[in-house]
Amino acid sequence: MAETIDLYKEAMDMLLATSRTFFIPISHLPPGLQESVASAYLCMRAIDEIEDHPELSSTSKINLLRSVGLLLEKPVHNSELMALFASYHSFLPEVTLRLGDWQKLCPPSIIPNIRKATAMMSKGMADWVSKGWQIKSEADLDDYTFYVAGLVGVMLSEIWMWHDNIETDREQAIAFGRGLQAVNIIRNRAEDLSRGVDFFPDGWEMADMFSYARRNLALADQYVKSIPLEPILAFCRIPLILAHGTLEALEAGEEKLSRAAVTRLVKQITEARRA
Repeated sequence: MAETIDLYKEAMDMLLATSRTFFIPISHLPPGLQESVASAYLCMRAIDEIEDHPELSSTSKINLLRSVGLLLEKPVHNSELMALFASYHSFLPEVTLRLGDWQKLCPPSIIPNIRKATAMMSKGMADWVSKGWQIKSEADLDDYTFYVAGLVGVMLSEIWMWHDNIETDREQAIAFGRGLQAVNIIRNRAEDLSRGVDFFPDGWEMADMFSYARRNLALADQYVKSIPLEPILAFCRIPLILAHGTLEALEAGEEKLSRAAVTRLVKQITEARRA
């Protein structure tokens, strides 16, 4: 029991350290649902850190991501992951090195879904690293954003079904993740270009990416409206309203949404939930 409590605390501390945006809504979820979503987020953050690592070579990233994908296709022992990461121990962050621990946090009946979605994401990321993130068309952008974010929406929908028998539209669920990612692509445009990566399809201007983000966020709005139950509804509304707010701030020429604005928007949702 003490080990379980310690792992829960360590997972929530890691969640706070890696994503304040998702820490807030996850912390409001009830027991069982909270551990499931926290586990899913940390598993996916673990592989995201591999894809985005500034010091690892493309060859190393591809090897790690494909190997993780293969391992997660079956019940995986932490020793297998640690053996895989051994040569990269000094490079990889703690959230990645503890990928096996984050799976232990999750209730056994939903962990196969989380492993499957994370495995798909990991292999999809490996494919895009091998392509050098060369996004030529909107179809390429859809494929990339599906693997790095749309799968998050799919996985969350499976968790909602598992916990509360809530049915959602798959395409809207994908758009939920895809829309959040599109906002990140706009926000991180200068940084991505500085490291030689361009997520804009050939010929696209900023206005095209804003339009792409809005189309997906509109579907994400429909996704959230279809969820009948709190606190899942509040969980989905928080990152969505922050994405809308960030898009408006970027369009107004600001670098990002201010901390004060984040606090105001989150408070707006949490107070509406209590009302």
